[in-house]
Amino acid sequence: MTRSLSRALALCAALITQLAAAAERIVSIGGDVSEIVYALGAGDELVARDSTSLSPAALQSLPDVGYMRQLNAEGILALRPTLVLASDLAQPALVFRQLADSGVRVVHIPADSAPEAVSEKVTAVAAALDRKPQGKRLIAHYRQQLAALNARPLPVKVLFIMSHGGMTPMAAGQDTAADAAIRAAGLRNAMQGFSHYRPLSQEGVIASAPDLLLVGRDGVKTLAACSSCGNCRASR
Repeated sequence: MTRSLSRALALCAALITQLAAAAERIVSIGGDVSEIVYALGAGDELVARDSTSLSPAALQSLPDVGYMRQLNAEGILALRPTLVLASDLAQPALVFRQLADSGVRVVHIPADSAPEAVSEKVTAVAAALDRKPQGKRLIAHYRQQLAALNARPLPVKVLFIMSHGGMTPMAAGQDTAADAAIRAAGLRNAMQGFSHYRPLSQEGVIASAPDLLLVGRDGVKTLAACSSCGNCRASR
């Protein structure tokens, strides 16, 4: 009888743990963070995301808490999150202090854009979600894919244009995730000489002479109205 009772109690404890995990309500801040959450199989625990989290497409059906550098605590707290996973690039810092003071667990995820740093991001997200085995498998798969990429740069210049949510079209310079992705693919960023993002200008586009234009779905509409892009060979 005692042994049966012990087993029953152990089963109840396991069920309670599973229910607690299932009850997690996650807000993810940062497109990379949100993609990792999905890749780890925890997409159904997300209750909201920021405006940069657009892939996979299922994210776009979730409430949008705004641009990751212009967050406000009230909008996030209204969604009753139990966990906020935020890129280190997310701002302002005061918002995260307010969330923590309200009893929300806040975990900051490294924001290094280098391809080699993805493993560190996955490890951090997996630990926060208590999905370390899944994290290890995802890292192994990612490293295999990274090793298969062309290690020798090709003479192809790529211009990445960021445009979504009605924002001013921006060109990606160095120290951006777009630049890291371009280089990881063995290509060259057409925009040189500056870091982060800058507003797209006709002079800049023509001077960079890109061979390829890389844009998101929202950016296609921007390109249609962009006279400077129409003058570069990549759009022909």
